[in-house]
Amino acid sequence: MTQTPKAPARHRDPRDELPEHLPALRAFAISLTRNVAVADDLVQDTIVKAWTNFDKFTEGTNLRAWLFTILRNTFYSDKRKHRREVPDPEGVHAASLFVKPAHDGHLAFSDFSAAFDQLSPEHREVLILVGASGFAYEDAAQMMGVAVGTVKSRANRARARLAELLGLEKGEEIFSGVDGQTLAVMSRSGMTAA
Repeated sequence: MTQTPKAPARHRDPRDELPEHLPALRAFAISLTRNVAVADDLVQDTIVKAWTNFDKFTEGTNLRAWLFTILRNTFYSDKRKHRREVPDPEGVHAASLFVKPAHDGHLAFSDFSAAFDQLSPEHREVLILVGASGFAYEDAAQMMGVAVGTVKSRANRARARLAELLGLEKGEEIFSGVDGQTLAVMSRSGMTAA
């Protein structure tokens, strides 16, 4: 019996798939920039660059990883261009964004957000990629352009620094005593004290 050759697998057009990745791109951009308006601009720049360079995208590969790489490279490229700019040096704008928490979950999240903001962009980036976005160390390493060991090391140091900023004891959960809904949202990042 002869077998008929299989037709090559058909992949979706990345232009059609692109909108599915916008929420994740926006969340990643916000985690890097810490500013919603700047993050939206960063996502828009990323989409424009991706759209004009779809001919360079390898069909069948991870579109989300490709988009995250473009976003990340755009962020750091812009950061290098504006290295000497110091927006909001008095912290006036940042202070105006604070909302007093309504209950313990909000308080824990507020503490977490304040500590997360104190991490370096590289540490925030690795925690978002590996923890919150669920990328494997290997995928994150490829997106960041570093070795897998570097990603693992940065993630470990970032978790340790975050635990230190939150004043956690070794083995203590970041959100111990917090309601279940808040824990469910935050546990996606895999954050526990090192």
